[in-house]
Amino acid sequence: MSAAAPAGQRSADPAAVEAILSLNNVEVVYDHVILVLRGVSLDVPRGAIVALLGGNGAGKTTTLKAISNLLHSERGEVTKGSIVFNGAEVQALSPNELVRRGCVQVMEGRHCFGHLTVEENLLTGAFTRRDGRAVIGRDMELVYSYFPRLKERRNGLAGYTSGGEQQMTAIGRALMAKPKMILLDEPSMGLAPQLVGEIFEIVRDLNRKEGVSFLLAEQNTNIALKYADYGYILENGRVVMNGEGKSLAENEDVKEFYLGFSSGERKSFRDVKSYRRRKRWL
Repeated sequence: MSAAAPAGQRSADPAAVEAILSLNNVEVVYDHVILVLRGVSLDVPRGAIVALLGGNGAGKTTTLKAISNLLHSERGEVTKGSIVFNGAEVQALSPNELVRRGCVQVMEGRHCFGHLTVEENLLTGAFTRRDGRAVIGRDMELVYSYFPRLKERRNGLAGYTSGGEQQMTAIGRALMAKPKMILLDEPSMGLAPQLVGEIFEIVRDLNRKEGVSFLLAEQNTNIALKYADYGYILENGRVVMNGEGKSLAENEDVKEFYLGFSSGERKSFRDVKSYRRRKRWL
């Protein structure tokens, strides 16, 4: 891709930058019979934000769970291909071992421990660390510097905080594991637009200032492509398009089928319903 990146966005062509994460022809099967991912290959360049886009059922969450080794709890498994994180194949590792190596997932729906305080939730993110209370305390203050609202609510039960505060808690908890990479699943779900923008600004700051790589699965294509260096579009468990964030945002098919508008005349609902026959990438 040769298009220039907009201000604040870097070029992240996976062919040109060392990848911290690579999926190579990965297939995932549930219950030994249901094929969900079909030969998915993608790269996340070190220090980049990469968006994984698509509608419900496209395979975004399954892709993240395949990386973080959380499929077995749902009777799923990687049956073909390889997943390489930071230079080593990881598909056979346990989830906690992957966390120790620096890859942490923030689940869809946030999944905070409602009966614990915000600060106790953050501390659970450091359970794999062995570098001492003083270092963990400094990292806690770093989290609070990015999420000052959490510092105000540190002693309140997480179950009584807002959706936005719970999303901040979930990301802060991931940061307490000192990750090299965060897998972020649907960070905009259930949040007001202003809060969505605030969360994505913090994600970009963490990427630029702390060097954390991000692979984020998101249905809100517009906001994801605003912040992503690179993107992949999934449909029915396959990658159907990929490119730099700016390039995808300007693509006419992406505009029409994911952003809801096109440069031509407005389409009727009947036209939109038959879009699968008209997609130029299928």
